[in-house]
Amino acid sequence: MVELPERVRKLFDGANHAIVTSLNPDGGPQSTVVWVRTDGDDVLFSTVKGRRKHRNFLRDPRTSVLVVDPEDPYVYAEVRGVVTMEDDPDGALIQELSLKYRGEPWKEPPGNERVIVRVRPRKVILRG
Repeated sequence: MVELPERVRKLFDGANHAIVTSLNPDGGPQSTVVWVRTDGDDVLFSTVKGRRKHRNFLRDPRTSVLVVDPEDPYVYAEVRGVVTMEDDPDGALIQELSLKYRGEPWKEPPGNERVIVRVRPRKVILRG
């Protein structure tokens, strides 16, 4: 595992949107904008069971998560690693992230089953 430098941690812990990429069954990339935060050296985000990225990660846990500094788009950090997922039946992470990014509670549609996606870094890139 790789440690997150402080500048990288600051980008991921700020209210900065991140782009997460998973691999489709044909090997092609699938990218989505997500809310993120760190937990130690891991990057966390929330998703719903059955969504494309969830299905992709069940099959192939490799990922890349990229966050851009909104003050200077030439400053960015990328974390490449592998994913583990755990059930989040109360939606605790999405609630925390919604407060961070929107300042209000998240309204979960009925029937959604939330999971916490944990990215364990294998490579960290900081530019700018």
